[in-house]
Amino acid sequence: MTITGRLTRDAEVRTTSQDKQVVNFSVATNDSYRNKQGERIEQTTYFDCSYWITPNVAKLLTKGTLVELSGRVSTRAWTGNDGEPRAGLNFHTSQIKLHGGGKKSETAQATTNTNNNKAEDDLPF
Repeated sequence: MTITGRLTRDAEVRTTSQDKQVVNFSVATNDSYRNKQGERIEQTTYFDCSYWITPNVAKLLTKGTLVELSGRVSTRAWTGNDGEPRAGLNFHTSQIKLHGGGKKSETAQATTNTNNNKAEDDLPF
């Protein structure tokens, strides 16, 4: 399965009790449709994601980054501290494709824009 969405927080690397490292992050996907009354309905779905292949990718996964993920979905259910039943979606990620938009992309873009302005100032005319 493939999903495309934006990270809702920066990725975190955690170490399991067996000394394996996993990258955890959260992605929101947006969808819209029209109901029977013709009203446009916006729907956001949140996925808690895990990536086990390499922890080095965590520094690229920053809040706001648009990513395309391949993997498999699973569900989990639990009882919250308030006693109410809860449920969530997990996405076990096998491939990550970055489409940009996070904090690091904004920093790189700002640096590029600054360098372009300096080059224009050096023109002889």
